[in-house]
Amino acid sequence: MRVPRNLEVWRMGTVNYLDALKLQVKLASDRKTGTIPDTLLSLQHPPTYTLGKRRTDHNLLVPESELKTMGAELHYTQRGGDITFHGPHQAILYPIISLRDVGIGARNYVEKLELTMIELASIYGVNARPGGKCETGVWVGERKIGAIGVQISSGITSHGLAFNINPDLSYFKHIVPCGISDKEVTSLSRETDKVLPDEEVIHEQLISCFGRLFGFTSIIWKDKSSIVLDNEQD
Repeated sequence: MRVPRNLEVWRMGTVNYLDALKLQVKLASDRKTGTIPDTLLSLQHPPTYTLGKRRTDHNLLVPESELKTMGAELHYTQRGGDITFHGPHQAILYPIISLRDVGIGARNYVEKLELTMIELASIYGVNARPGGKCETGVWVGERKIGAIGVQISSGITSHGLAFNINPDLSYFKHIVPCGISDKEVTSLSRETDKVLPDEEVIHEQLISCFGRLFGFTSIIWKDKSSIVLDNEQD
């Protein structure tokens, strides 16, 4: 008999990148001690570029001062992967889960993140695939639709995935996305022939794909107002 496994989902709305980073650090620590259950942050960021721990600054094609005039921020992180962009009209998931409890290793974890985005794309008739050799994330043909960059510490995950629903793709022209110079970036709205529903619906569909692929038996939804209330009571 399968043991029931719950996933707590925090619907955060738009969150500044540094605030989300601090929250992940706290939640990962709490998950490590068993204070909280497996938790998934669902959110978007204002325009933000992030670099992984390899510090591939050469893949940023404009001075940092120019990013500020564009209204974008630049942050360095400890996740894997290369430079990427986060912004409005992306669906971002940051899982804070125990891989030991899920019963998988790091490679299988990344593969399931890929499948999460591939399943979502298929709902809208888009045939996405995992990246090939020297490619990370999820692709439609030779165009990248979803990025992955994770951090795993003591079996607890943080950072995660970003799926392009309908972001302003011009932001990607200022970087070499994920260090791959000869490929394009695309979005769900560009690839599908279907009329897209509200983005909140797509976020929930992505979360449902994640929950099913990772074997969670139920999802507990928490919105931003209830999360603030809970933190005030602690």
